[in-house]
Amino acid sequence: MISLPAQASGGAPGHDEVVKEWTRRVIHTSYVAMGRPELETFLARCLEDLLAALDGGPISAASGVGKRLVDVHFTNSAALSGTLQHLMTALPALRATEPARLIEVLGELAAGYAGALREQTLAEQALIQRAASAARDAAEEALRASEARSRAVVISSALGIAVVRLDGTIEEANAAMRRIFRRSDEELVGHTIFELTDADWVAELQAANDGLVGASDDRYQLDTRFTAPDGSHVWTQLSASLVRDARGEPDYQVVLYEDITDRHMLQEQFRRQAVHDPLTGLANRTQLQSGLDKALEETRPGRRVGLCFFDLDGFKAVNDSLGHPIGDQLLRTVAQRLQAAARGALAARMGGDEFVVLVPDSTGSGDLVALVETLLAEITQPARIGSHELSASASVGIVERPVAGTDAESLLRDADITLYRAKQDGRAQWVLFDPERNAQARDRFKLSAELPAAIEQYELFVEYKPIVELATGRYVGAASTVRWDHPEFGELSEDRFLGLAEETGLITRLGSWALEQVCEQAARWVERLGPVAPIAAVRLSPRHCRDPELVADVQRILGKTGLPGGYLALGLPESSLFDAQGDPLDTLEILAEMGLRLCVYEFGEDYARVPRLKDVPLGMARIEGPHLDSFTEPDGPAPLDAHLVSAACGAAELLGLPVSAAGVRDDLQARRLRELGVSLAMGPFTGGLVSALELAELVLEQQG
Repeated sequence: MISLPAQASGGAPGHDEVVKEWTRRVIHTSYVAMGRPELETFLARCLEDLLAALDGGPISAASGVGKRLVDVHFTNSAALSGTLQHLMTALPALRATEPARLIEVLGELAAGYAGALREQTLAEQALIQRAASAARDAAEEALRASEARSRAVVISSALGIAVVRLDGTIEEANAAMRRIFRRSDEELVGHTIFELTDADWVAELQAANDGLVGASDDRYQLDTRFTAPDGSHVWTQLSASLVRDARGEPDYQVVLYEDITDRHMLQEQFRRQAVHDPLTGLANRTQLQSGLDKALEETRPGRRVGLCFFDLDGFKAVNDSLGHPIGDQLLRTVAQRLQAAARGALAARMGGDEFVVLVPDSTGSGDLVALVETLLAEITQPARIGSHELSASASVGIVERPVAGTDAESLLRDADITLYRAKQDGRAQWVLFDPERNAQARDRFKLSAELPAAIEQYELFVEYKPIVELATGRYVGAASTVRWDHPEFGELSEDRFLGLAEETGLITRLGSWALEQVCEQAARWVERLGPVAPIAAVRLSPRHCRDPELVADVQRILGKTGLPGGYLALGLPESSLFDAQGDPLDTLEILAEMGLRLCVYEFGEDYARVPRLKDVPLGMARIEGPHLDSFTEPDGPAPLDAHLVSAACGAAELLGLPVSAAGVRDDLQARRLRELGVSLAMGPFTGGLVSALELAELVLEQQG
């Protein structure tokens, strides 16, 4: 089995090595009249022509190479096979090229070779005809000599040659005919050329033969297939020429048969490789696209289509732990099971561990779900691979809808998004397409893809939630929040996109950008307001807290903006203080030594962590959550809520930390929280979101 090679690697053979190997193969398979140096020079020129054709030059250059091989008598059938086998591997190693272009160039080379060989044979045929004509006018001795020469040519020819009556009956056949069709002379002579052709090609051959006999053409050529007695297929290129008598009337025909089985099989293999996945043998993306185009044709009213997108669960762990050969075998096993259980549907591999099953003419979502459950049951059956017994599982996104109004792109996109929902919901399950939920998922994907550009295009900006000291009512700080002025969705709060940034790893870049923006604006507050300037608070995400460049980033930003460290507070999620790699205390101590105020968020949510905070250089604890809501009730907070807040404030007091509360709504809630030990508050009680300039105006107004 010949496989199209991948792109050349760093160890690929060079130009000279390719020529030397080609020379070796030619010498091994053909009689060579020239010396080895001359042969290598000749093949080097041929290789340059083929590379030029691969690079986008005239494709006829490849045909010329095939013709030149025949001109130097490389006419052994093994020479062409060996040449194609070698070039199929060597050319991609010298040039990165598309498989389709490689197939086209090699096909043109083979076609040029075959054409030149055919012309050579036709020239021999013409010689036979001229010898026969001369023999009629020559003496008997000359006739016998001419016939002897003609017979020698016919007997020694590699092509099958038959003398055929006008009705198609074979009168004479050479040894090559017997070899090609694997029939005896008795099974050929007296029978027709139509018996050497399978039924599907008889009509075309009959029409061509009728045109020859009717003198509308003097020759014809076509490819036919013949099924040998052992059941194998023999492909031949048939060339027929009309011979006329002395009066110019059709007399008989000479038919040449060239065995092109190897070339045809090679071309069939190329065509198969172009539409099949080389690892699993399933349809590839190209064939899937063709299948989608046919499945989406509105051939009848109400036609429906189904698409099932499979993704293996935890497949990366198989590759990482057992190695890629085991992973590849598992993929082949899954592919075979999908193919066997798909019940006429088209199973395709999208790449990696993703598969698609296309169901044309779907009979409804219920039947499609039943098919998916059958496929999942097959996939999850244990598979013995080497010494390992593996059980695969898959998540599936299912889309089933009318053909009218849909297209291949939207069908694949919706199936992919539905698969994403299935992966989010857990493992080894299917999810059916839901327009509303898929629309939300599409919006998330869109925001995730557009977020990097939003930073560059100044679509993001920072606003602030004022922080008030409950004892005095003074504005003492401001908690920053990032907003996105999205061109399609309008103004978005950070709740809509910070989670996406955390998932994609963009949060560190986004956090650094927000930190720099806040420090620039806080530096202007200090310059304008002096000692009463509010402290700017920036909340760091868990991933940003683990960034090894955090300290250097903060130092750089403070140096660039000129903001004193005492006017910047960094908010740290309590959970992130103890799950980072290495010792987080080193980083926090450095930040504290720079004068920054460190505030622990979500304080008290896990009391097991509270004792560990005594060694952390913190400056504040912040409480937040739904247990603060009942403090707005006229009858007072729920006892459990009051206990939780009181316990958190008590723990903070023992740690020497002031307490701030987020989400404070009104005066009553603020007063009750203050009674339990809360000293700072932010939320609707302190006013809505404000810009940096508006916050400065509020502080100035408060100062009178």
